[in-house]
Amino acid sequence: MRGVVFQNALEAVVINTAALLLTLVGFGIFVWMFGVDPFAVYRTLYLGAFETRISIETTLTQAAPLMLTALCTAIPARAGLLIIGGEGALVMGGLATVLVGVLLDGVPFALCVILLGLAGMMGGGLWIGAVGALRQYRGVNEIIATLLMNYIAIAVLNHLVSGPIRDFTRVVKAASWSIPEYMMVGTLPGIDVHWGLAVGVVACLLLYILMRRTTFGFAIDILGGNQRAAQMAGLPINQMVITACFIGGACAGLAGTMEVIAVHGFASDSLVVGFGYAGILIAFLARQNPFAVILVAILLGGIQASGGLLQRRFDLPDATTTVLQGMLFVVVLASNTLYGRFRFFQGKDG
Repeated sequence: MRGVVFQNALEAVVINTAALLLTLVGFGIFVWMFGVDPFAVYRTLYLGAFETRISIETTLTQAAPLMLTALCTAIPARAGLLIIGGEGALVMGGLATVLVGVLLDGVPFALCVILLGLAGMMGGGLWIGAVGALRQYRGVNEIIATLLMNYIAIAVLNHLVSGPIRDFTRVVKAASWSIPEYMMVGTLPGIDVHWGLAVGVVACLLLYILMRRTTFGFAIDILGGNQRAAQMAGLPINQMVITACFIGGACAGLAGTMEVIAVHGFASDSLVVGFGYAGILIAFLARQNPFAVILVAILLGGIQASGGLLQRRFDLPDATTTVLQGMLFVVVLASNTLYGRFRFFQGKDG
């Protein structure tokens, strides 16, 4: 059994590494068309992501919400669903955090943080859990549903911060009421990275244990691998799908909470920066493994952290790193067809 797990892990590492190298070649051609030395760009990517203490802190700050939004796709994917609604769940979690936070003024700090986290988890969990219910009971495709619900969540955000909950003292851009200042969480000891990183790592580790060491996780894997087998085993498929969606949405909603209580202090269009969509790529690269999500999120966080440096040094478009992520996503999707095709990774009986 351990041999099979090792072979599968090795296969994922080899294929994803090859996909990353192929993407870098394609990205090198892209920047070369702008008259820029690709190797200088690669060097700058590393510099902006990992070379200095400041770059590492920026990378980890970017990686914190990515871990949680990646789980929004990874957990339902283990049950056989493709959820792309992390962006909407994050927004709903952030809004729920603000609405609850303004009601808790005077409540002790520790209790506030717990309640705000629960509010964000409920906001995101119910948002994605509803998609699971629509799929199981009404036959609505979850890809289309979550894509449309992203737009609905953003529209709800824009409506609320433009009027009903707008803080009119902020004149630069529309923003919601602010949560009380004392509810804001600080940074981790010894490093200038907010507590969202710790929350993301703990969530990934707990869900890794849940998926790999419990009967629920085993049942989810059966459902994701063969729904007919799950039916024959008498598993409660509808409840399991909705639960997986709720857990994934709750993680993305928690990302929204951390963006509010650790970064902004309020809700605005600053919540809609693509964390949810980047999380889809991370989930695929990690092969829906919550532990691997940590490492891949740090890698993607480094790419995002380097965007501004690339723009300043080479006068490249601001969306250059988005192009890199898009190319990587396409190559990773294409590489998924290679799994199971190499006898070397199938063992002696493959």
